Amino acid sequence: MPNNIKEFLRDNTLLFDGAMGTYFAQLFRGQEANCESANLTHPERVLAIHRAYIQSGVNAIKTNTFGVNHGLGSISDNMRKIITAGWHIATEAADEAPNHPFVFADIGPIPPHDQADLAAEYREIVDIFLELGAVNFLFETLAGACSLTEICAYIKKKRSDAFIITSFAVQPDGFTREGASGAALYAAMQQTAADAVGFNCVSGPYHLKEYVRRLPKGGKYLSVMPNAGYPTVIGSRTFFGSNPTYFGGELAEIAALGAKIVGGCCGTTPEHIAAAAEQLNLRAESVTKLAINERVTAAPKPLPNRLLQKAESGRRLLAVELEPPADVNLPQFMAKAKMLADISVDAITIPDCPIGRARMDSSLLACKLHRELSVDVLPHLTCRDRNLNAIKALLLGLSVEGVNNVLIVTGDPIPTAERDEIKSVFNFNSRMLAKYISNLNAIELATPFHICGALNLNALNFDIQLKLAQEKIAGGVQTFLTQPVLSPTAVDNLRRAKQQLPARILAGIMPVMSFRNACFMNNEIAGISVCPEICALYEGKTRAEARDLAVRVSAEIAARVATDCDGYYIISPFNRVDVVADIVELVRARNLL
Repeated sequence: MPNNIKEFLRDNTLLFDGAMGTYFAQLFRGQEANCESANLTHPERVLAIHRAYIQSGVNAIKTNTFGVNHGLGSISDNMRKIITAGWHIATEAADEAPNHPFVFADIGPIPPHDQADLAAEYREIVDIFLELGAVNFLFETLAGACSLTEICAYIKKKRSDAFIITSFAVQPDGFTREGASGAALYAAMQQTAADAVGFNCVSGPYHLKEYVRRLPKGGKYLSVMPNAGYPTVIGSRTFFGSNPTYFGGELAEIAALGAKIVGGCCGTTPEHIAAAAEQLNLRAESVTKLAINERVTAAPKPLPNRLLQKAESGRRLLAVELEPPADVNLPQFMAKAKMLADISVDAITIPDCPIGRARMDSSLLACKLHRELSVDVLPHLTCRDRNLNAIKALLLGLSVEGVNNVLIVTGDPIPTAERDEIKSVFNFNSRMLAKYISNLNAIELATPFHICGALNLNALNFDIQLKLAQEKIAGGVQTFLTQPVLSPTAVDNLRRAKQQLPARILAGIMPVMSFRNACFMNNEIAGISVCPEICALYEGKTRAEARDLAVRVSAEIAARVATDCDGYYIISPFNRVDVVADIVELVRARNLL
C-alpha cells in the first residue's frame, strides 16, 4: 500500500475501522466509561480490537483517544499517558499487519465551557500527537466549526505532509445538535487547510447516503462514516440492530456517490466493516456513479410578513403580550385577544410557559389567533424542554400556518421544588437557536422567520447583555423586545443599546397596578426592577387611583424613551387589556406611535 494517502486515494477508497467505543462496550459490558483509560489498564483489549478491525479489511484505523478530552479539563499527566499509550497500541497493530494501514490521531469535540480557548486546547492535544510522530488527524463528531480553521492551519505549519479529516455529526435532516447546517459547514471547510471534509455519527447509512447525494461534489475529499443504524435501549443496555450486509451495501453506495473515505461509527463492528470491504471490492470494477434522482416539485411561494413589512417601512411597532391560560378556559383569552385586534395592535405576543409553569402552548394559540382573528402574532419560543427535532417540527408547523415571527428566549427553569419530578431540558441557548432558525431560513423555508430576541435592560452588568445581544444579532436576530423600563437605569441602558446595536428595539412597558404589585415584581420576578420613585407613587392609593396612575406612568415612560426605541412592547398586567387599551389611546394621542 502506498505510504502517501493522497496517492492511495487516486485509485482507491480509503476504508476506516468502526467504533472502538461501542464495540469495546459490547465486549466488556459494564466498563463502557473506561474505553480510553483501557489504553493504560488493559492495552491488550484495545490491541485485540484494532487487530479485529484490520483483519476485516480496513486501510485506516483510529487511535483509541476520541473521548480523552471529554471532561478532563486541561492537559494532565494522565491524559498525556492515555494519548501516548493509544498511539503506540494503534501503531503496533498497524505495523504488524501485512497492508500497514494508515493510523489517524482521533480527536473528538472539546465541550465548550466558560473562558474556553478551544484552539489552544486542541493545540495541546495535537502537539502530543505530533511529538509521537502522527501525520494523519481525524477531528470527528463535531457540532460546529469553532477553531477548526485555526487548528488545521496550525497542523499544516508543523507538518506540511499532514492529512487532516474534519467530520461533523448531522441528524437525518442535515443539522448538528447545535443547530448548524451540515451543508454550510461542509462548504466552509472547503476554504480551510483540511484535506477531507465529511460526516459521521448520529445518522444511519441510508440517511447519510441520501444527505450526501444532495451535496455539491468536487473540492476536498468527502468522508462519510455513519452509525450502524439507530440504537434500541433494552433495560440499561443500548443495542444497534443493523445487519452488517445491509450496512456494507449502503456504504458501498455512499462510495459510489463520491465519498473517497468511508468507515463506521457507533454500533459498527468488525463484521460491519468486513461486509463493507467485500461490497467495495465487488463494486470497484463494475459500479458506476449513482444517478441523482431528485424529485422536482414546485417551490411554495413566499408569504408576505406584514409585521416585518411595517418595521422595514420605518413604522413604530406596537406589540402587546397576552399570557396564555393555565387551563382550557379559552373563550376569555380569545375575547381579550379580539379587543387587542380591535385597537389595531401590530402584534400579540404570547409567552411560553412563563416562570416555568405549564400553560396552554404559545405556538398553538398563535396559530389560532392568526387564523381566527387575522392578527399578527409573535409566539415566544423557549429552548427549555424541547430537543432540536421538536424545535424544527414546531417551526415547520408555524411556517405552514403563516406564523413567521418568533421571539426566542432561553426560558425560565422549572421551579426548584419540582425538579425531582420534572427535569428541565436545555439542549441549547437562544443564541444557538437563532443560528439554527437562520439556517432553516436559508435552506428550507419559503417564507423566512423574522427572529426576535429578548434584551434585559435591568441586568446588573449590562455590558454582558450587550455582548450577548451582539451574538444574537450575528445569529440572525433582527428585533429585540426588552424587559420593562421602570427605572432610570433601564432608561440609560435602553439608550446605550439603541446606540450600539444594529437592530430594532421595542421598549418594554409594564403597568404597575399597585404598591403591592411593585414590591412583588421587585422581589419575585427575575429581570424586572421598579425604582423607589415609582413605588412611592402608589403608596396609599386606592385601586381606582392606582389604575389611573398605571396608565399615566406607562405613557410617560413611553414618551421618555421614544427617541431610543422603534416601538413599544406592552406587557398586559394580569391580562388587563382594558388598561392596555387606555395606555395605547394615550400614547397615540401624544403621537408616540
